[in-house]
Amino acid sequence: MAFWDSLWPRREAQFESGHASTNSIVLSRRHATVSLTKQGALTGNLRVNLSWRMRTSDIEGRARQSGRLLRPMQLFQPDVVQAHTQGMVNVDLDLGCMYELKDGTKGVVQPLGNLIGDLNGPPYIRLSGDDRFGAPSGETVYVNLDQHDQIKRLLFFVYIYDQTPAFDRTHAKVTLYPGNGPRIEIELDERAPQARSCAVFTVENIKDELIVRREVKFVYGFQSELDRLYGWGMQWGRGYKSRT
Repeated sequence: MAFWDSLWPRREAQFESGHASTNSIVLSRRHATVSLTKQGALTGNLRVNLSWRMRTSDIEGRARQSGRLLRPMQLFQPDVVQAHTQGMVNVDLDLGCMYELKDGTKGVVQPLGNLIGDLNGPPYIRLSGDDRFGAPSGETVYVNLDQHDQIKRLLFFVYIYDQTPAFDRTHAKVTLYPGNGPRIEIELDERAPQARSCAVFTVENIKDELIVRREVKFVYGFQSELDRLYGWGMQWGRGYKSRT
């Protein structure tokens, strides 16, 4: 939250519900759902992007804050984005999607196991690339909304691959780019230091209306725990990535 938002709470509510000047909708706890159908976004590809950047340790953060208390005018200056150093936490975040189609087919699209999916055939979902370093482009999953009538529900999730849990050391955001209408943003901004996975949002086909719902639920396990939480009922095994 910005400094001025604490003085005028209404500004925060306006930002969370979206703003015409930014052409975006921000899903929060208070504004958790949006209808792709009502946005007129049921054709073309829905692009779902995960982006993140590392942040310094809490110790360095506290030092920066205490320094700002001694120099109040620095409260109005943005943080300087620095390159990776030994003080940074190395985290590899991955974006995945569990799917259930109308015919009962269930599965997952994710980097682990090279399960990249298919955009023009079932499941009409495809992973493009695997960002292991927090590059500006991040990771992207595409959903073919021309086949939206074949989709029953989707669960998009983020997990930390084979690293120390450190969701609280990253600034992560998932952004949805429909073929029509404003983009939809979801911040992974809740503190969960020991979590390894996070259910970010669901897409459900409810009476032929596609509803996006913010979840942001952190769990301490991996895909199998998310599966149990949302009742997918699939069998899971150990997965690996190919070497770069």
